[in-house]
Amino acid sequence: MQLGTLQITGLALELFHIQSNTSFEIPQNYPVIRIGKPNEQFPIDIDVADLPSADIVSRVHAEIIVEGNTYYLIDIGSSNGTFVNDNKLEAHTRYPLNLGDRIDLGNDNKVTFIFQYKQHQQTAIATTQATTIQHQNVNNSQQVQLVDGKSKFVGLASMVIGVLIFAANTRIGIGVGISTILLLIGGVVILLQRRINRNWGWGLIGLGVALIVFYGRLFASFNLLAILTAASLIFAGYKLFKTGKVFGYGLSSVKGLFKKQ
Repeated sequence: MQLGTLQITGLALELFHIQSNTSFEIPQNYPVIRIGKPNEQFPIDIDVADLPSADIVSRVHAEIIVEGNTYYLIDIGSSNGTFVNDNKLEAHTRYPLNLGDRIDLGNDNKVTFIFQYKQHQQTAIATTQATTIQHQNVNNSQQVQLVDGKSKFVGLASMVIGVLIFAANTRIGIGVGISTILLLIGGVVILLQRRINRNWGWGLIGLGVALIVFYGRLFASFNLLAILTAASLIFAGYKLFKTGKVFGYGLSSVKGLFKKQ
């Protein structure tokens, strides 16, 4: 397959592996570029077997599809998933790639690539005619969105519910003796009497406050199960709101698991 403008301008692309500072050139004139580890069933074009943490990468993990000047990334049903800019891809679904995209094979950002021009050609390419890939805006509607509105809403609702559960199951107070209560009541009564010097009332109230400060007992009671539940909801809600996923799973992934069952 011809690469059109990319081939005419001598454009060369690569996957730059962050953890090892290793570059993998993306072969030109290949309609399909397979990423993974050597196996007997399918030839691999970009071999990651010698990279650190390669054990989390499937033998045929992902493919880059080239159509004209557009590059697509597909997860081939890998065990640990494929991520673009920290967003997990649905298996066997095309996602357009843009220069500068961050690609993770597996969880926890252990095998990470940057989709970019070959480093030694960047200066020359800057002066050439722009290509379709160069003009793709970061906010292009085809690009994988960072966090969708539904994930933000569910995340916010989860955090609010967690806070309400925490508040409803937490009791905080201060214990005082009967003498302290009598001093405070006596001080208020004297303040309400016009015939008695008001300073006596303020003195009694001050003495009562001093007893609270020095002898008062602060106490709190918690429901451990409720606190753990609230903490989990707040944590999960925060992750959904900020990244759209929790432990690598988004709302669409969870929905897919229920459908399989």
